[in-house]
Amino acid sequence: MSYSIARRLKETTPKINGVSPVPDASWLNKLGPGLITGAADDDPGGIATYSQAGAQFGFNMLWTVLFTYPLMVGIQVVSARIGRVSGHGLATNIRLHYPAWLLHGVVGLLLIANTINIAADISAMGEATKLLVGGHAHRYSAAFGLLSLLLQIFIPYRRYVRILKWLTMALLAYVATVFVVDIPWSQVLVKTLMPHLSWETAYVTTVVAVFGTTISPYLFFWQASQEVEDQLADPHARPLRSAPHQAEAHLDRIKIDTYIGMGFSNLVAFFIILTTAVTLNLNGISDIQTSAEAAAALRPIAGEFAFILFSMGIIGTGMLAIPVLAGSSAYAMAGAFKWKNSLEHTPMRAKRFYGIIAVSTLIGIALDFTSIDPFKALYWSAVINGVISVPIMAVMMLMAVRPEIMGQFVISTRLKVLGWLATLMMAAAVSAMLWTI
Repeated sequence: MSYSIARRLKETTPKINGVSPVPDASWLNKLGPGLITGAADDDPGGIATYSQAGAQFGFNMLWTVLFTYPLMVGIQVVSARIGRVSGHGLATNIRLHYPAWLLHGVVGLLLIANTINIAADISAMGEATKLLVGGHAHRYSAAFGLLSLLLQIFIPYRRYVRILKWLTMALLAYVATVFVVDIPWSQVLVKTLMPHLSWETAYVTTVVAVFGTTISPYLFFWQASQEVEDQLADPHARPLRSAPHQAEAHLDRIKIDTYIGMGFSNLVAFFIILTTAVTLNLNGISDIQTSAEAAAALRPIAGEFAFILFSMGIIGTGMLAIPVLAGSSAYAMAGAFKWKNSLEHTPMRAKRFYGIIAVSTLIGIALDFTSIDPFKALYWSAVINGVISVPIMAVMMLMAVRPEIMGQFVISTRLKVLGWLATLMMAAAVSAMLWTI
């Protein structure tokens, strides 16, 4: 169907409860929560993890992002469907249908992990800026944190989500980096499809870190809540449970959005591992602890342009990830305690919701001025994320098949298989991580 035909159909087809049953033909308009969620997954902390994987194990770590892609798609589609069908975020649904101890434990650990992640991301942005222009990293970090906070507070959701969409383009820096270094593509293909696996502690730990970075709890909470935000932003939209005639267009949009968003995320992760493998690993550099260290190490090997692209990508992805981390904490807390929660609200209408965003970001900034090692903090954040991801994913899968939550839109057998495989994979990864500790 061409765009002009679809547009005329939308204009001339009678609306049901104010909503046209003909979906928007523009594929760009189908991208939103899934695209932003996927791009936010490649935050500076994630970049550090992927860089370390490539630097330490070269091409033998590329398989991980191919393996996680379908599992990541499955669990993120489940979270998005829960939000769009029920009209509530994950925390609200857990509060309504599960014990309080589970809700409070999950939300408390999520808040701690997200705040540490914010601190690590802010620190990486400051260090990357210092590498580019000189000056004081802490000052840059504070400026980025405050700028992100002000944007979240003072720009309405509909305009702010457009800014977040454009910030996803920062990830193209890592795609471009690949084309300024020499890649042995035949060797890459062989190692990706037939990697040399190992049971050594360092290898297992790195695989677990990649899995934990790729599938993270804050992404579940954010995407489900953004589906609710999109529904609230449209005066004619309703939760699909009470408006099944809207389901076809929205479930199709969720699928396209999530497939593309997670594909973009994993493609960029693949390129980061590839770039650091072909530059750092092949030149004997195997110990990279932060994304800024990865950028600095690239400079003498891959050249100034690759260094600039890598560094600017850290800054852009940080500006995308901080609001997702702080926002997911705020949605979780608001859902747990029945607060008003929407980025569409003014701060005066949702004081406690915006208060969580502010406190999380400000604590993240403050941690950057302490003696806490950001790499160790990020490591323990990954441990917390890994531990809480398993029960959250299990609860999500149980929610997605309950008619009292999903109505007639309980998930399909295919989604059940993907979702439970992702849950079992994360359980195995957490077990391996605890074993290595």
